[in-house]
Amino acid sequence: MTTELVNIQPLYQPVKMSGEMAVFSPEVEAEIDWHLAKYPSKRSAILPIMFIVQRERGYLDGPGVSYLANRLSLRITDIWEVATFYSMLHTKPIGQYHIQVCKTLSCKLLGADKITEQCSQKLGIKPGETTADGKFSLSLVECLGSCGTAPMFQVNFDFHENLTTEKVDQILDSLP
Repeated sequence: MTTELVNIQPLYQPVKMSGEMAVFSPEVEAEIDWHLAKYPSKRSAILPIMFIVQRERGYLDGPGVSYLANRLSLRITDIWEVATFYSMLHTKPIGQYHIQVCKTLSCKLLGADKITEQCSQKLGIKPGETTADGKFSLSLVECLGSCGTAPMFQVNFDFHENLTTEKVDQILDSLP
């Protein structure tokens, strides 16, 4: 019996830390303060504040992660652990439309591979890539919680269920 080495690639590239910290407008700081005031522990506000930082910067970059760590009195690794756990948080730039195909058992059994292939062919990208014009990013994600209507994908925050290759074409063609 022989053993072959397997080269395992990380799903996300680590955020490059430069020591620079993001700066936000007084309005954004007020929004962050509002979230912090809702929780007895700063740490509990991590997700809503991460979404604000992502909204403002496009993704969670090094300066944004440094800001979060400082503002929440957490370590960089604490921020990184959360940022890499949730598929709706991004540690690298993504396209205007982020297509996340569910790859969990129900979707897999009901055609997620065909849906992924259709997206790849139509957009000319593989999962993990973004189109050259920056319009679309394609990702495979774990359960999106819609097993009864599999196969499905999510475009930004909108679910599209009971997909067929024809429905995929219609949805992608309808995006401005």
